[in-house]
Amino acid sequence: MAKIEGKYKMESSENFDEFMKALGVGLVMRKMGNAATPTVEITKDGDFYTMKTITTFKNTEVKFKLGEEFAETTADGRDVKSTITLEGNKMTHNQKGDPEKKEKDSVLIREFTDSEMIMECKVDDIVCKRVYKRQE
Repeated sequence: MAKIEGKYKMESSENFDEFMKALGVGLVMRKMGNAATPTVEITKDGDFYTMKTITTFKNTEVKFKLGEEFAETTADGRDVKSTITLEGNKMTHNQKGDPEKKEKDSVLIREFTDSEMIMECKVDDIVCKRVYKRQE
């Protein structure tokens, strides 16, 4: 079982623009999103995890307990209901969009190894892959 807690720096990103476009993210926000090289910091305190995503223009933080729904405002400003589960080395982050605002659901799957976190972002039939290297 790979360790989940730690600090990760993004090394590569494929299809992120298409993923953001499918979510309805505007051009300016997509340009900033594509230019960013996020660092993700995951810590655990008791039953609660904290996941901080740090970029030069925007930082986000979510605190959660596995399997419990929580309200989240995504980096692109969507208000979603999220549930995060963990199975083996895979953390699945389900984001349910607000149906009244016609927002889409998305799924972020983070797979942890000893040296990296591989993240798959899915919306509709669009899949984006982002690879983060574990920092010492």
